[in-house]
Amino acid sequence: MKKLLAWLPLVLLLAGAVGCKKIQQLLTFTVKHSQTIQIPAIPASTQGTLVTLPPVTVDNSKTYGDNNTRADLVKDVSLHKLSLSISSPSGQNFDFLQRIELYIGSDQSEQVRLAYLDEVPRGVSSIELLSTNTKLDQYLKGASYTITTKVQTRQPVSQALTVRADMQFKVTADPF
Repeated sequence: MKKLLAWLPLVLLLAGAVGCKKIQQLLTFTVKHSQTIQIPAIPASTQGTLVTLPPVTVDNSKTYGDNNTRADLVKDVSLHKLSLSISSPSGQNFDFLQRIELYIGSDQSEQVRLAYLDEVPRGVSSIELLSTNTKLDQYLKGASYTITTKVQTRQPVSQALTVRADMQFKVTADPF
């Protein structure tokens, strides 16, 4: 009986740890945002230089209510996946693109690099960027954030392109 009582605190501690992990998993969800990025015609004179495109604003207002939490309860956010695909013109690929970087910023926080691809492959119309694994809590807690894109081209872009950005953020929040 004394041996059983000696093990009881350890058993309770382990049960609590497993229970906390399960609760943490229940409070972790994926936030998906799709955004359109316009790439204007880029002349040959800027080839090889990093060109900053106009920022795109993303609204967070509905995101947390859909996941039964509030922005002020968010405690851990990271980029899980970011992929880009060319929407138009049809048949276009990323051959024109040498390098791409996406930055995230908000009115309350300065911009940080979110994802990048230093060597864009040729012949593809969709790419997946590499995450910088930056902690993003401060950006996704606000009402909105901005995504700024910087590109370096291999060749001129003769007509404007529409690129769809699909972002997935892993979010952990405290319960109500």
